[in-house]
Amino acid sequence: MSKAFTKDDSSDAPLVVPARAPLPAGATNYVTRRGLALLRDELVRLRVERGRLESRSAEPDGPRELATAVARVAELEDRLSCAQLVDATDASAPREHVHFGATVTVRSDGGGERTYEIVGVDEADIACGRVAFVAPLARALLGKGVGDVVTLRTPRGEEELEVITIA
Repeated sequence: MSKAFTKDDSSDAPLVVPARAPLPAGATNYVTRRGLALLRDELVRLRVERGRLESRSAEPDGPRELATAVARVAELEDRLSCAQLVDATDASAPREHVHFGATVTVRSDGGGERTYEIVGVDEADIACGRVAFVAPLARALLGKGVGDVVTLRTPRGEEELEVITIA
């Protein structure tokens, strides 16, 4: 009989846990208030899921699913333990330069405008305009002021971006 028609016992296969967004070695795990709340909410959901899976551990895939949940909880607890909150609403922080937590509007050399928020690695979502502080775009913008122009290397070539506003 063909292997395609038999049940493959995958319990011997190595456990694969989806990796979190990488944090470069030695980089501080900066988070915004929103990012910290999202991580804490995710941890609550994962712990509930782990509890649900503990009650199903006798099922065929139970031990494997439980091991995955345990690993995900441990990884998230580790990420939270090193999280450093940066309060972007702090009135004493300078606002004339792009900083962690800032919302920045840039104009490309083609005239189009885009807005980005500089956030932690776990909160990044480019589709929503949230860029991780370790991303090339964020690194190019950090420390720049309104009117400054940065050159960003992209797969399409070099692109010049002018900082229009910082909030």
